This record gives sequence, structure tokens and C-alpha cells, in this order.
Amino acid sequence: MSASHPRARAVATAALGLTLLLGAPSTAAFAQTTAPGSAPRADSAPPLPASIQPVSATVQSLTTDAEAALAAAASVIADAAALNSEVAASGLTVDGPTTVSVSAVDAAVADLDDLDLLPIVLLPSLTAAVADVVAEAEKDVDGLRERLAAAVAAEEARRAAEEAAAKAAAEEAARVAAEEARRAAAAAAPAVSGPVASTGDNSPGAAQAAARDIMASQYGWGDGEFSCLVSLWNKESGWNYAAYNSSSGATGIPQALPGSKMASAGGDWATNAVTQVRWGLGYIAGRYGSPCNAWGHSQSVGWY
Repeated sequence: MSASHPRARAVATAALGLTLLLGAPSTAAFAQTTAPGSAPRADSAPPLPASIQPVSATVQSLTTDAEAALAAAASVIADAAALNSEVAASGLTVDGPTTVSVSAVDAAVADLDDLDLLPIVLLPSLTAAVADVVAEAEKDVDGLRERLAAAVAAEEARRAAEEAAAKAAAEEAARVAAEEARRAAAAAAPAVSGPVASTGDNSPGAAQAAARDIMASQYGWGDGEFSCLVSLWNKESGWNYAAYNSSSGATGIPQALPGSKMASAGGDWATNAVTQVRWGLGYIAGRYGSPCNAWGHSQSVGWY
């Protein structure tokens, strides 16, 4: 497109078609508007006679419309190129066409682009043709942008679902591991062949004496481990076979939770301190390995 003054360019363009619009006499009058031998101003077109001025205004309006159409075409071509690159870079699956073609815009622009060489009578139809293909391209850009936004939302939803599933799987794995550890600890407690006969003495002293004998005969634990056991069960129950924690439901000398667990050591677990001691020593051996280990854990976290 020429870089000359817009009005001068429009007037020059109009000269090619004024004969068709006005006839030869008017064109001749227009040609005489510059005196022979005089030089036109470099920054403006020559003055127009009154009979030509309405036509000049029409030419200027048509030229302005054409330039606006070309600007809109350049904008939609740039938008389409940027959006096509964005879709390609996203790597997402987008429904429908994944690019916007502007070949029709390019073709219409090529027809209109050289305003200096166009007969003025062609400007309206060529400008309308550019406007039409620009409108279609803008619709295509808007449609692809919406489809890309939908693809982005779908990808975000997919990732959120995967994260939720992974979190649920990890929580379930932790629950299963905890349950397996609990069952392993319970299985590690030594089996009791039958109920332990009650001596009729469920006092703390009698329970401690029974504990010392069982520790030495069944586990090989000496005085050091016995001392840890005394400290542990003093804290838990005071060696009271009838101790009961109303908040948690822990029961008996070892504070079994629930107390019915001690039935594995004897059906008289609720009334026999020795039965409770046997179960409690088996639990400690299976879970902690020794009374001192259990006591250390209790001192660290407050329970065993």
C-alpha cells in the first residue's frame, strides 16, 4: 500500500474512475484545478472544485472503510496464529478442528490490499468481501478458544480425580498395614492352653508374684525386666485386676482394650488377676519384645 498522504492517494485513485462516475467534462475540470506550471504542495492534495467535492468525500469514505477492513483482517490473522500455537503447545485433545485457517482472509486481503491500483467502483464489493471472511474467521477463533478452554477444564478434572484416587489408595493401604500389624501383634502373643486356676488372691502383691514367676519360667526375663513391668502396670492400673477406664474401655491390670481380648488367656479373665497377668505378658512380648521396651514406649508417648 502506498505511503503517500491518504487524501492525495484517494484522489489519485479516484482519477482512474471519475470519468465513469462524472463524465469527461467534469474530469477535465478536475484536471484543471492545478494551474499550468505551478507546483502542488508536497503535504496535501490540490484543491477540488465545488462540483467534485461530493465525489471526493465519497472516495475518502470508501478508502477509510477499506483500510478498516484491512486492519481487522490483520488482527484476526494474528489472533488465529497465536491461538493455533497455544493449542499445539498445550498437547491436549481438543474436540473438532485444532487450527483456524485464514486462507480465505489472505485471499480477500490480496484483492483489496493495493488501493492505489484499484478502480474506485470496486472498493465497496472488495471491502465487503474482506469484512465477510474476517467475520467468519473471528467465529472460528472464538469456537476454537472455547474448545481449548473445555479441554483445559477436562484435563484439570482428570488430574484432580487421579490425585483423589491416589490419596484414597494411600489411606486404604495405611489402614490395611495398621490392621495387619495389629493382627500380627495379637498372633505373636503366646497361646494359653487353658484357664488359669484362681488362687483366690487377686491383690497387687499376689499378681506381681505371679508375674515374676511367669516371666522367669516362660520368657527368661530377670529382675530388670520385672522392675520395668512393675513401673508400667503401676501407671496403667496400680495392679488392680478390677481397674476400668470409663473413657476408653481399657480393663484390668494390663488395661486391655477391650477387656474381652484377655479371654484368649482364660475364660475367667474378668475375675482372675493371674489370667490378666498372663495375657498382658504375652501382649508385651509380641508387640514390644520385653517389659522395658514397653515401658520406654509408654514414657515416650503416654501409652503402650
